[in-house]
Amino acid sequence: MKHVIALDVGGTGMKAALIARDGNLLHEVRRATGRERGPEAVVETILDFAAELLRLGAERFGTTASAAGVAVPGIVDAERGTAVYAANLGWRDVPLRALLGARLGGIPVALGHDVRTGGLAEGRIGAGRGTDRFLFVPLGTGIAGAIGIAGRIEAGAHGYAGEIGHIVVRPGGPACGCGQHGCLETLASASAVSRAWATASGDPGADAADCAKAVESGDARAREVWLTAIGALADGLVTAITLLDPSRVIIGGGLAEAGETLFTPLRTAVEERVTFQRLPEIVPAALGDTAGCLGAGLLAWDLLATEVPA
Repeated sequence: MKHVIALDVGGTGMKAALIARDGNLLHEVRRATGRERGPEAVVETILDFAAELLRLGAERFGTTASAAGVAVPGIVDAERGTAVYAANLGWRDVPLRALLGARLGGIPVALGHDVRTGGLAEGRIGAGRGTDRFLFVPLGTGIAGAIGIAGRIEAGAHGYAGEIGHIVVRPGGPACGCGQHGCLETLASASAVSRAWATASGDPGADAADCAKAVESGDARAREVWLTAIGALADGLVTAITLLDPSRVIIGGGLAEAGETLFTPLRTAVEERVTFQRLPEIVPAALGDTAGCLGAGLLAWDLLATEVPA
């Protein structure tokens, strides 16, 4: 059975799979990233994990994996195969493609950015299927984005395309880790909603999911927090819609788990703000937290498809 190795590396956990050519998941497994042990240990854990999958695939399916794909957070130079920087993992300039290739016996390895890789999967086999222009926006600890064009994800000239979370929607607003003030992710990420609701409710342990439940129960304070975040998110999305003209906007991440508590007012807020722009569909992501792993598998199969036979 011909297959590839797929790895999605997160700040706390890693998801991995062996994936067949038709996208069928032949084997899935998860493991802690162990970032508290330092960046070198994290890299070694990734290499060991991939090597285990290589052995398992050979034993179970009678053939070595044809390629591997890995998705990592932070700044990624996919062309050079380098994990340039990730604040939550503490690494800089890790030649991950070369290291994995060496550990895996020289099979081809593709490296991708976690959000863009997840966007690739959503575009091809998830909520973006059937459209050739989409924007994937996961709302989690921060807010990122992936721009889908004709079956691929646009990385930009320097690998920074899609960073919608750093559109300034409230000039002079809250300080952002990027150095600006009033960035979208300081106001509309799951973390931002959690902070705002913890303050408004007087419960320091309250989070965005609690806020959504309070909105559903009719709490006026929660509704104010929720709609403030949705207003900021709508402003950011309209800016992106104006620039990119997508036919579909796919919303994922923790906040999307609120379902129509999020999507109904968000669609209304975006529709109220557009003027000449064509209103895209705004839909929930379909693949959940498996998107990055599935996308890593797609990267691996794409790599094989572009190889020139010897």
